[in-house]
Amino acid sequence: MQRCVVKRVGAVYGRSRSVIGKASSECLHPSFTHRSSSTLLSDHSCDADKLSEAHQYQMHNLVQGKWEQTSKSIELLDPLNGEKFISVPDTSIDEISPFVQSLRACSKSGLHNPLKNPERYLLYGDIMAKAAHLLKQPQVETFFARLIQRVAPKSFAQAVGEVTVTQKFLENFSGDQVRFLARSFVVPGNYQGQQSNGMRWPYGPVAIITPFNFPLEIPALQALGALFMGNKPILKVDSKVSIVMEQFIRLLHKCGMPPTDMDFINSDGPVMNKLLLEAEPKTTLFTGSSKVAEKLALDLKGRVKLEDAGFDWKILGPDVQNEDYVAWVCDQDAYACSGQKCSAQSILFMHENWANQNFLERLKKLASKRKLEDLTVGPVLTVTTERMLDHVKNLLAIPGARVEFGGKPLTNHTIPDVYGALEPTAVFVPLKEILRNEENFALATTEIFGPFQILTEYKHEDLPLVFEACERMHAHLTAAVVSNDVHFLQEVLSNTVNGTTYAGIRARTTGAPQNHWFGPAGDPRGAGIGTPEAIKLVWSCHREIIQDVGPIPNGWSTPQCT
Repeated sequence: MQRCVVKRVGAVYGRSRSVIGKASSECLHPSFTHRSSSTLLSDHSCDADKLSEAHQYQMHNLVQGKWEQTSKSIELLDPLNGEKFISVPDTSIDEISPFVQSLRACSKSGLHNPLKNPERYLLYGDIMAKAAHLLKQPQVETFFARLIQRVAPKSFAQAVGEVTVTQKFLENFSGDQVRFLARSFVVPGNYQGQQSNGMRWPYGPVAIITPFNFPLEIPALQALGALFMGNKPILKVDSKVSIVMEQFIRLLHKCGMPPTDMDFINSDGPVMNKLLLEAEPKTTLFTGSSKVAEKLALDLKGRVKLEDAGFDWKILGPDVQNEDYVAWVCDQDAYACSGQKCSAQSILFMHENWANQNFLERLKKLASKRKLEDLTVGPVLTVTTERMLDHVKNLLAIPGARVEFGGKPLTNHTIPDVYGALEPTAVFVPLKEILRNEENFALATTEIFGPFQILTEYKHEDLPLVFEACERMHAHLTAAVVSNDVHFLQEVLSNTVNGTTYAGIRARTTGAPQNHWFGPAGDPRGAGIGTPEAIKLVWSCHREIIQDVGPIPNGWSTPQCT
């Protein structure tokens, strides 16, 4: 049995791979500790830095309170060197019956609600307090950050930031905060003995499907939100990174979460789709591509909450100031995590005043500092190098388009061909050409989930064209209006819709902390994450109970029928 230990990383990928070996050591936090975290996590865990072909970790599914194996497994390739390093259950259609039975066993009234098992609200407040304390321990924090880096390579700062957001979320919902999510209200009735009670009610059996790019934060916050409100979730995380959530669930068990409260499955898409059709969860939360989101919406007859893809825009206003800071934020928004964020800056609308201040040179200089050695640029897990280069080539067919920087594959690496490896890339396309026809617009607003962005420029009289572009986009997740001009901010904010919009000279598109709503707008199926409002919206519905206990008035008699 593999134990959970965070050790030195000098030979993580073997001495023969100098670039990758250097990457795995340089990206560590300087306060890295050698202390074992095996006593703080579960007895069945992995050594994040030892994962390799020689030390593969065998993952498990969780169903009906038991960790189970499947008849077949898939061996995952290390995204930095191609070694087989994790064995993931490959659940078949013939093996979904226990999961279906587990969901069907949960009633529509949930595991708890305001009138049933209310002590479970307190239970989860206690679990959150214990888990928050554990996740704040340096060795546990580092373990999860390193595990994230191993399966979704990103800089240590980005990886540990994900752990920190999750830890803060756990703190936020410690103590009485879980039961406060179920706060009800009472409205007086028409006479004595009558009153209406508005309550937040669970759905009961629910499903959660999450992507690869935030292996801990997204599934943890959504699964816990579902549990807080009294639901029983089945969780499927992209198998490329699901080891992170497996380890987190084991941590929750150690903190007192009943093992039967949630199920955890590893499977391909068609198998999960079959499971959902058979088990009929009352709602399904999906975070991922728009194409899959729309298919699920049809298959599940609209019983979905969606946080799908985002082609996210940023507008630089007319007031040029703090150029170095704004350039740095633009670089972070576009290229941190190699652009693999649903909130990544996809298109930058620059007012001509910024273009006249050599702003593009600042962006180019910052992008050139990103390197594989510290994972500030790295493998792209869902888009191949060939696909990204073909997209650049197609964009260059638009009149006036040019590669501003990048546009070349990364060199001197051992990233497997199934993944992408591209320099941070920006392609300039004239605004009027983007809007000229549907073909150009579709091409320029195609989301490339990698280190890639579109640049364009506008004059003040062209602002209606910018609004037209924003209006024609289909996904409305995040956006940024970079300006301290109050009237400009009012004009832009009043004519756009994105659900998480940052405004002001420090505005960004990325960042999903635990302290504000993060989610799309403009779609009744839209889901949020992280806040009490998001949890109540996604994981509960409104139930009204009208108490009418009397007394019946003295002398009452049966009236005429109406």
